[in-house]
Amino acid sequence: MNLALWIVAGLLAAVALVGGISKAFVPKEKLAGTPGGEWTEHASVGFVRTLGVLELLAAAGLILPAVVDIAPVLVPVTAACWVALMVGAMLTHVRHGGLNKFVALNLTYLALAAFIVWGRFGPQSFTS
Repeated sequence: MNLALWIVAGLLAAVALVGGISKAFVPKEKLAGTPGGEWTEHASVGFVRTLGVLELLAAAGLILPAVVDIAPVLVPVTAACWVALMVGAMLTHVRHGGLNKFVALNLTYLALAAFIVWGRFGPQSFTS
């Protein structure tokens, strides 16, 4: 179980890192032209950059607290925040394109994050 939680955390951290870099550093106009990025056309540059920074923080928060053993409780807290972020992402994709593959992808990320929340607050917490 512990290994599965680490693998899932690593995968989600990689997803957050890629998403964060693209939102924080790729011009909004270029993002709007990519599949799944159409929503950025109707969002401010500041909002898109802020989401990028939050995703970069999530990438760090899913891994670093446990690795350096400083406040490892931040791992499931970060995963819970990722759940909320994915709910927002799904709502945004539904609003801008209906039910599509990006909603399903966000639902998958949400389920993986919920697994981390359950596992790290429950049977495989870092404090037990």
